[in-house]
Amino acid sequence: MRQQKSAGGLRFAGYASVFDQIDRGGDIVRPGAFKRTLGEGRSVPLLWQHQPGKCIGVIEHIAEDTRGLQVIGRLNDDALAAMLGRELQRGSLTGLSFGYRVQAAAKGRTARELNDVDLLEVSLVRRPMQPLARIHKIAA
Repeated sequence: MRQQKSAGGLRFAGYASVFDQIDRGGDIVRPGAFKRTLGEGRSVPLLWQHQPGKCIGVIEHIAEDTRGLQVIGRLNDDALAAMLGRELQRGSLTGLSFGYRVQAAAKGRTARELNDVDLLEVSLVRRPMQPLARIHKIAA
């Protein structure tokens, strides 16, 4: 588990990945897939729609739990983040996702099983690859 403090706007909590559930791309993330990367203490940026030039906040907490990759993030105090924050508050934006590079995978019966990934970023997205990867709570 890693925490990062920040000043800024709206905070949210949710899951960027849910374990043992097939996604729209035919992958299943297995428990422990993020363990190595999280143990390295890397900073994980919060992006908009996986766009490297659109850093919209910070990840204050990130950890694996029994459900998946749990995140708590805080949006920046800028125009784009403020607009996205309003959408979060209205409930019209709820998707989370993550960018990664596969380090270890196996071919399962129905999907590719991701067992170890390099976690590169977490993103707010309109349509997450994993339909269950969602924001569950917001707070000002």
